Amino acid sequence: MGKFKNQSLISTTKQLQCLEEEGSDECFSLKSTTQSHTHGVQPLGNLYLSSGSINSRDTGLGNLHTLSDELVLEILGFLGASELGVLSTVSKSLYVFTNHEPLWRNLVLENFVGGFQFNGFWKSTYVSACYPSFDLSSNELRSFKVRDFYSDYLFQSWLCANLEMKPEWLERDNIVRKKGISVEEFVLNFEEPNKPVLLEGCIDNWDALRNWDRDYLMQLCGDVKFSVGPLEMKLEDYFRYSDQVKEERPLYLFDPNFAEKVPKLGSEYEVPVYFREDLFGVLGNGRPDYRWVIIGPTGSGSSFHVDPNSTSAWNAVITGSKKWLLFPPDVIPPGVHPSPDGAEVASPVSIIEWFMNFYGATKNWKKRPIECICKAGEVIFVPNGWWHLVINLEESIAITQNYVSRRNLLNVLDFLKRPNASTLVSGTKDRVNLYCKFKNAIDGSFPGTIEELAEKEEEKKMQQRKLPFWDSVTDANMGAFKFSF
Repeated sequence: MGKFKNQSLISTTKQLQCLEEEGSDECFSLKSTTQSHTHGVQPLGNLYLSSGSINSRDTGLGNLHTLSDELVLEILGFLGASELGVLSTVSKSLYVFTNHEPLWRNLVLENFVGGFQFNGFWKSTYVSACYPSFDLSSNELRSFKVRDFYSDYLFQSWLCANLEMKPEWLERDNIVRKKGISVEEFVLNFEEPNKPVLLEGCIDNWDALRNWDRDYLMQLCGDVKFSVGPLEMKLEDYFRYSDQVKEERPLYLFDPNFAEKVPKLGSEYEVPVYFREDLFGVLGNGRPDYRWVIIGPTGSGSSFHVDPNSTSAWNAVITGSKKWLLFPPDVIPPGVHPSPDGAEVASPVSIIEWFMNFYGATKNWKKRPIECICKAGEVIFVPNGWWHLVINLEESIAITQNYVSRRNLLNVLDFLKRPNASTLVSGTKDRVNLYCKFKNAIDGSFPGTIEELAEKEEEKKMQQRKLPFWDSVTDANMGAFKFSF
């Protein structure tokens, strides 16, 4: 992880110096609501430009100064709140490290799985939850600054939380857009060839598109709690958090059981006509998780991943807008490191940091990513196996579903019967037996379908391998004979 952090900060000093200069491709803009760094941390490059300065980060750590910032924070992550509080009094440097917001975020998420009321900062959220009578009205400690403290790692977290998306990151839109096409055209031109498409106008009849705003959802859902990362939260508490949060990786509300928790939510949308064949339905209640309501503030989203169980997916935006980047299955996005068996995907940088470090390079790739901004009322089709990244450009509400049609049934079955399926399959407690259950259910409900699809797939492969006679003896471009022995 450190490599990516350091690489990005090599140029960060130059970029920050020209934040106010217009017309430079090297520059970034900070959000209008940006506050100065909580404790005055500066990028390491500023130390080299400041003659005679000493890094108080090192002097305050003593013999521990040889450790990387990541390792210092990893060690501090083993401590509880009381230990961090005591350690923060040892030196100004340790004060900065022990007040690093992600440390306190982890403590909140570990200790308050039933939800919390965000209080502007993660540390004050923890303190107010544990000690409700404690007076948090004073901002003196929050504004405490440490002079000459230089750290790329700590500064980067603040920078990524406060950067605006650059216009050039949003201008590319090369996805195919369709409106009013038939199901047959969708299958022939997009689902069969496994190509993304953005569909317009196919959810215009949804009550959700007309009704779902904050007030309506909070009134409808009341005290119902939804999945937010590792915990459960009421919508009122989640919106309180999303209104105040300024962090690199905002928590995302991503709930697979929303329609069971609040049945009216499930009744206010319907699956677009293009995606209604969902063969996982033969498993009834035993099917893996397949649909989610998604709510997140500006800057929240999902880093590069491939959808679970080799399924295809559709994602419908109800309010807000989302930036999408998609790479085909044979192109691993830069900065992403999947394990050989595909069980794990390491993406050591946040979404904004990925744009800072890697987005520009994709301009010159032969296989450039498919990109678009998906707005309210639009639906994107994500074919199985495609890598994709999504970031909310504003507060957004969406519904997404993963599904299995005849076009990707064989892919899903092949995935489910892999030797390491127990580590790959997700969304179900019975990972080991899902293949057998699914195959038997398909055979029972649609006899002969698997064999028929397998035969067609083999015929297709043979046609691709077999070169037509005239193609073997003539050059189609030159109109002349050629010889092949």
